[in-house]
Amino acid sequence: MIPSILPTYNRAPLSFVKGEGAWLIDADGRRFLDLGAGIAVNALGHAHPKLVAALTKQAEALWHTSNLYQIPAQQELADRLVAATFADTVFFTNSGTEACELAVKMARKHFYEAGQPERTDIIAFEGSFHGRSSAGIAAAGSEKMTKGFGPLLPGFKHVAWGDHDGLHAAIDDHTAAILIEPVQGEGGIRPLPDQCLKGLRALCDERGILLILDEVQCGVGRTGRLFAHEWAGVTPDIMMVAKGIGGGFPLGAVLATEHAASGMTAGTHGSTYGGNPLGCAVGCAVMAEIATPEFLAEVNRKAAFLRQRLEGLVAAHPTVFEAVRGMGLMLGLKCKVPNTEVVQAGYAALVATVPAADNVLRLLPPLTITDDEISEAVTRLDAAATALETA
Repeated sequence: MIPSILPTYNRAPLSFVKGEGAWLIDADGRRFLDLGAGIAVNALGHAHPKLVAALTKQAEALWHTSNLYQIPAQQELADRLVAATFADTVFFTNSGTEACELAVKMARKHFYEAGQPERTDIIAFEGSFHGRSSAGIAAAGSEKMTKGFGPLLPGFKHVAWGDHDGLHAAIDDHTAAILIEPVQGEGGIRPLPDQCLKGLRALCDERGILLILDEVQCGVGRTGRLFAHEWAGVTPDIMMVAKGIGGGFPLGAVLATEHAASGMTAGTHGSTYGGNPLGCAVGCAVMAEIATPEFLAEVNRKAAFLRQRLEGLVAAHPTVFEAVRGMGLMLGLKCKVPNTEVVQAGYAALVATVPAADNVLRLLPPLTITDDEISEAVTRLDAAATALETA
C-alpha cells in the first residue's frame, strides 16, 4: 500500500524537533552538527533571532495579499537586490525550480520580442542541476533526472563540463542563452574556474546571446561573496536565486538586466505566492545580515579554517577520503568509499552531511557556524571515518 506521503524521498531515519544555530536536535535530545543547512538553505542557521523577529512581526500584521496589490516588503527586497547586484529588476518566486522556469521563459521571450523567434535553444552542461520541473530536468538532461518523464521539453542542448570546443560547436542561429552554475552543487561541488566564466561572458557578448547563471545553491554569501560570479569580475544577464535568500522560508527570485527582461511585460508571468509579505520580510532580514563586507569577510575566514581542517582530515584518512574541493562554505570531500556510507557513519557520529554526484560529500554549514563548531564538526567527521576504517 502506498504511504500517505508520496514515496519519492529516500529519507534518513531521523526526525528533528528543534534547531539552534548550527545544531539540530532530535526527539531524543541528541544534538547533531548540521553541515547541510537544509541543502544550503539555512544560511543564518536555525532560529536566527533576527529572522524569527522579522517573521513574527510580519505574521502579526499581514500574511498574504497576492500580487494584485503593492507589497512594501517586496519592493524593499527588490531594491536591496538591485542595489547590491548587476540587476535592474527582480521577479520573486517560491523556489529555485520556479526561478528556472522564468529564466528560460525570459530568455526566449527576449528574442521573440527582438524579432528573432527562432532563437529558443538553451545550452546547459553535464552534471548540472536546475530543479525538477519540466524545464529543469530538460536543462539537466541526465538519465537520472529525465528517465520516464518524456517527452521532454525541447530546446535544450548539453555540453560536457569543461568542453570548450563542444560549447562553441553547440552555438548556432537558434541559440538564445547559455545556462550554468558557477559552482555545481548536486554535480559534486565543481567550481567553474574564473577564466572560464570570463570566457563565457565574452562568448555570449560576441555571439549576441544571454548568459544565465544558476546561483540557487552557490549564491547569497555561500562562497564568500554575495554571489559566486563576483569572484570572476563578470555579470550575467539573468540569474536564478533561492535557498539562502529566504534563510529557511520558501523564497526565490530571478534577477535580470533591463535588456534581458525587456520581453516580460504585464501578463507574461505571475505567481500567487511569489514575493508575499512573509517571505520578503524574511528576505530583507537575510540581506541585511549577509550583504555586508564584515559578514562576508567572516565567511571567507571561516572557510579557510574549515578547509585547512578538512585537508588534515583527508591526510589522516587516505582510504576514506581523496581530496577537498569547492570554495567558501560550499565544500566537498571526494570520497574513496561510497559517499552514502560516510553520510550514514556521520549520523552515528552526530554530524549531518549531504551526498552529491561524483562520490562527493557536500559540506554546506550555516554561514554563521563558529570556529569551535567547525572544530567539533571535523572531530565528528574524523570519528565517522575511523568507524568506516575499522568496520
